[in-house]
Amino acid sequence: MYNMVFCVVTNGTVAETSSLPDCDMAVFGFGGLGEVDYERELKGETEKFEEAARLSKNSNCGLVCGCRTLSRGLARKSASVADRGKLLGISDMTHVLDGEEFKSGASLGFYKINGCKVGLCIENDLLFPDTFKSLSMCGCNAVVVLLEEIRDNIPPLLIRAYSYLYGVPVIMCAGKTAYFADISGAIATSTQNTTLFEVSPKNQYHLVTTRTKGITSEARADY
Repeated sequence: MYNMVFCVVTNGTVAETSSLPDCDMAVFGFGGLGEVDYERELKGETEKFEEAARLSKNSNCGLVCGCRTLSRGLARKSASVADRGKLLGISDMTHVLDGEEFKSGASLGFYKINGCKVGLCIENDLLFPDTFKSLSMCGCNAVVVLLEEIRDNIPPLLIRAYSYLYGVPVIMCAGKTAYFADISGAIATSTQNTTLFEVSPKNQYHLVTTRTKGITSEARADY
């Protein structure tokens, strides 16, 4: 697996961006698309997803962009994913906490872009280790995390721990700050509008054995 270059755009919209630096994948925060109404998109009154796909085509790269989506009055925190002009899909946050106004999505985001398997983690999903464990076990080469804002130092600590524990590099766009955590436990941050991170995916697995009682191997014929 070759190294991948991720471009994180923390300040700017897709509509205002004509081109991107040379990269394999660009990541925009929630300001990239803002609020997207599915009904207006289908009617052709807006074309935000098309704009994202067009930018990925013009820049010859994959594109992940945070957004708030509306569907018949239901709001979700989401991310659109495009690759070189093609819209691959929309993924939603799967965990909603304490009666928040948002609705949860149905599945984790997992996409293959230019030979690289990329997982998505949106807002509250970061608080649940099973999110990262599942993406890692599915063979992700990198995970992209999207947060609308960052209130404390917990998210950087979490991505650093998850990257180390599950062996998956993490690229996070949180408000106006970009983060990168690699599997060694190192972390880098940037407050520039546009930041490039070079990611070196690792596919090393360990054989872990444990002792447990139960699960007998004896055959039974009484059922």
